[in-house]
Amino acid sequence: MRKGQHRFVAGFLFFPVVLYLIFVIWPYIQTFGYSLTDWKGQSQTFSFVGLDNYTALFKDDVFMGAIWHNILFLVFIPVITILLALFFAFMVNAGGRGRSGGVSGVAGSKYYRVIYFFPQVLSLAIMAVLFGAVYRSDGGGMLNGVLIKLGLVDPESPVEWLNEPNFVLWALVAVVVWHGVGFYLVLFSAAMQSIPRDIYEAALIDGAGRAQSFFRITLPLLWDSVQTAWVYLGIAAMDMFILVSTMTAGDYGGGPDHHSEVMSTVMMRNFLLYGRSGYACAMGVVMLLLTLIVSVVMLRATRRERIEF
Repeated sequence: MRKGQHRFVAGFLFFPVVLYLIFVIWPYIQTFGYSLTDWKGQSQTFSFVGLDNYTALFKDDVFMGAIWHNILFLVFIPVITILLALFFAFMVNAGGRGRSGGVSGVAGSKYYRVIYFFPQVLSLAIMAVLFGAVYRSDGGGMLNGVLIKLGLVDPESPVEWLNEPNFVLWALVAVVVWHGVGFYLVLFSAAMQSIPRDIYEAALIDGAGRAQSFFRITLPLLWDSVQTAWVYLGIAAMDMFILVSTMTAGDYGGGPDHHSEVMSTVMMRNFLLYGRSGYACAMGVVMLLLTLIVSVVMLRATRRERIEF
């Protein structure tokens, strides 16, 4: 029976593993191989250049600036998104007081969940178009229009949100946070609902306020969910291709003057526009290594002992 069970399991695992090796692992290996050549993308003839592409990467000011922008996204996007999602999830689950004095969500919490989750329904392409209209630099842009009505902006010189070097990165961060908060609110809310109400009520009897309940009860018991959210948001921050390429100026985005450049936009420009496919493959390998490093570091940094109740 044991031998038959092993054959049964191996038979089911064989084809998925083969497909994974062919369609996932093999392209990674091919990309690394092409990164060691001067492949142009269109021709099947190329020469081996060793580590020349990798050496050129660290002398490329545009690519190094793109890495710095990805690092900024990596710091601010997870922190802001998780903090807002935790706050809203706590308020819709345990931020209010029931009629009998027990713990409950704030009034209308059922509707808030739907409202907060709504941005997650939109695709990134639709969201880029939507916020492109919000950030328009003429009077027709919603953000400039509101600021003009409030008298904070001169109608003759509206703010160039996506063409101003000091604002463009923060404008992109705001889009990602707006899109992601609702999803992680639902994730954290699901985890909070597994926390017994008796714990909150006992803390309430002991005189604990909302802030103490959050930091002493909610956050420690949600740490596994926070860790998962941190890793996924970190991976998203290492990409950002769709938003940057759609919302910012230039071929495949990156404007103004490379101030919103990320690694993926530099890679795609070199691969599709400049015909430096081997060089672009080297960028892809560096992106893969950095993403793996970020994932491991985040898992290590946020690791804590599991709390059971």
